[in-house]
Amino acid sequence: MSKGIIRNVIMVIVFIVCLALIIIGQKNISAAGLGMELIGLVGLLTLLFIYNHRYK
Repeated sequence: MSKGIIRNVIMVIVFIVCLALIIIGQKNISAAGLGMELIGLVGLLTLLFIYNHRYK
């Protein structure tokens, strides 16, 4: 497998995990839920930054 395919697979897995953190954190009304949402948001923004940096 090439380096690009492995990188894309890892990015998809991280996207799914971050999205799951946001959804699960939204269901928990507490500081822990807010923390999970923020971690998921930071992960999604990082993925967006990496994607945009690649096509700069």
